[in-house]
Amino acid sequence: MKFALKTSFCPCGDQPRAIQELVEGLVSRQPLQVLLGVTGSGKTFTMAHVIEKAERPVLVLAHNKTLAAQLYQEFKELFTENAVEYFVSYYDYYQPEAYLPRKDQYIEKDLSINDKIDQLRIRATCSLLERRDVIIVSSVSCIYGLGSPEFFRKMLVRLEVGQRMLIQELLVQLVSMQYVRVMHDFSRGSFRVRGDIVEVFPAYESRKAIRLEFFGDRLDRLSRIDALTGEVLSREKWMFLYPRSHYVIPDEPKERALSSIREELADRQDYFRKENRLVELQRIEERSRHDIEMIQEMGFCKGIENYSRHFDQRLPGEAPCCLLDYFPEDYLMFIDESHQTLPQIRAMYHGDRSRKDPLVSYGFRLPSAYDNRPLTFEEFLLKVPQCICVSATPAPWELEQAHGKVVEQLIRPTYLLDPQVSVRPAACQIDDVIKEVGVEVKKGNRVLVTTLTKRLSEELAEYLQKLSIQAKYMHSNVDTIERMQLIEDLREGVYHVLIGINLLREGLDIPEVSLVLILDADKEGFLRSETSLIQTCGRAARHIAGRVIMYADTYTESMKRAISTMEGRRKKQQAFNQKHGFSPQSVEKKRYTFLEEHTAPKVKVEKTTHVNKKTLEKRMQEARRKMLLCAKEWKFEEAARYRDLWQSYEKALLAAGEEKEAF
Repeated sequence: MKFALKTSFCPCGDQPRAIQELVEGLVSRQPLQVLLGVTGSGKTFTMAHVIEKAERPVLVLAHNKTLAAQLYQEFKELFTENAVEYFVSYYDYYQPEAYLPRKDQYIEKDLSINDKIDQLRIRATCSLLERRDVIIVSSVSCIYGLGSPEFFRKMLVRLEVGQRMLIQELLVQLVSMQYVRVMHDFSRGSFRVRGDIVEVFPAYESRKAIRLEFFGDRLDRLSRIDALTGEVLSREKWMFLYPRSHYVIPDEPKERALSSIREELADRQDYFRKENRLVELQRIEERSRHDIEMIQEMGFCKGIENYSRHFDQRLPGEAPCCLLDYFPEDYLMFIDESHQTLPQIRAMYHGDRSRKDPLVSYGFRLPSAYDNRPLTFEEFLLKVPQCICVSATPAPWELEQAHGKVVEQLIRPTYLLDPQVSVRPAACQIDDVIKEVGVEVKKGNRVLVTTLTKRLSEELAEYLQKLSIQAKYMHSNVDTIERMQLIEDLREGVYHVLIGINLLREGLDIPEVSLVLILDADKEGFLRSETSLIQTCGRAARHIAGRVIMYADTYTESMKRAISTMEGRRKKQQAFNQKHGFSPQSVEKKRYTFLEEHTAPKVKVEKTTHVNKKTLEKRMQEARRKMLLCAKEWKFEEAARYRDLWQSYEKALLAAGEEKEAF
């Protein structure tokens, strides 16, 4: 299928010229181009038009999960008939394996996997193997080691009505693909058998399962069913069934790998004997032999990724397989907010290597563990055929590599100007924040506040709440899906102020934000560099009354350069509008719930201020009734939301009673 861009909007401002120049660069085989677009200039819309014209599989890289989720939702809305997928790290919590020699302390790997994101990761690779009209939005986790695409392909099963196949053969194949047989708990990645009927819940589906009905040694009927109700959704003539995990191993490579692991173990034993390090010798023997036995009997072991070099038959130091290897050779890459994303990619390898040095040196892992790693920056560049770096503040390396191929997009489709910036003393910044927030809330607008520490963001949010200002904080400790929920709640007016540190910068698209407050703007450093300040100020560039207040006692060089850059852009935008007679308009953007097919319906939270007691009691009773009804229907997530709503009304009633007594 070809890419089909579905939108009622046409390119405006600098977009038509930018689209044309970028497509010309792709046709002339430019390896790297830069799209320098100011915040709110519709860079995503420009990217979408380039994707439609290029007609190639696309990887869009983002530097954090929040931005990746937002891009995923936007592309999904623009390309409704094509495969738009999401690929980010599936860990809600991850403590990597480590050893601290000074304390003689071994830290075992501990993690919590997000089941929904795991499902989306597998679906992304399945789409790449099935079709070419694929857009995958990913974080930098795409450069980490992933199972071999060759093995993943070999392990898939093609099912076709009428084909000869014994049920027992199918069950053996399912087990080798790491599917688990169950009786009652039919969940993702499992299968069950009922006489001549086998039902499989694919690892890459959220609600649909597959039903296979046999007649003797022949597959008689193939259906897609609702995994919960068993209702038949469609009849199929054929389909592919993909493995449960990216780390699947056919029998032949497994035997070769086990032999190779034993050889490496023998070499490592000789090394520790020569060095007379008997503790390390015993440790590596016990741990490695246990893993070998587990792989031999079960097909996998805990930490099997550390032996990936043996399974892939790679040489020591050779680049591991990753998501980039699942793409065809002619794919196109967009690196969004490239000034942040590229440095992250550059740093990943060295951080991983420094952690593994003690593990290998002290006998916790074989040296092949080094080769389960992210790509080096040089290896990453070799796997990218053509790339477009997208940023409002491109770094010197990108500009140098583009060899002058920089496409500017300064004029917004809405003809909005860059926000006005004012600087106020930092001595009384909190009092001024409260005052300014109050003004914007009365207008029905939203406010972003950036701090320097997590603690300050949490304490400021709590302080504003005590003053009856609806505020929330967002930082890296908040999980992926909750971050997007916070942003959508801000847009819908559930609360009015969002406080953060580093996440309230690149790519955050909230048109309702009319004011950005930057605390301690004169604290020179990464969070208050020229690039960071320009990006943070850009969050107010989608509102016609957008403005920025920096709190500082002195003007740093970064502040001066940032303010000068924005004033220069503002003058160009004003001149363009006057020349063509355009009037600025605020951005209007559809609201949606992130990954809405995976989340329970949202319960609307109503304001409880200035509401009389009888109304509160009625609302509380209604929320309780809906809570019990949802619980009865097993809609527990929705029931929990109504429970929280009921409790909020209960608190409001108690507070109203206390105020009356005090009076």
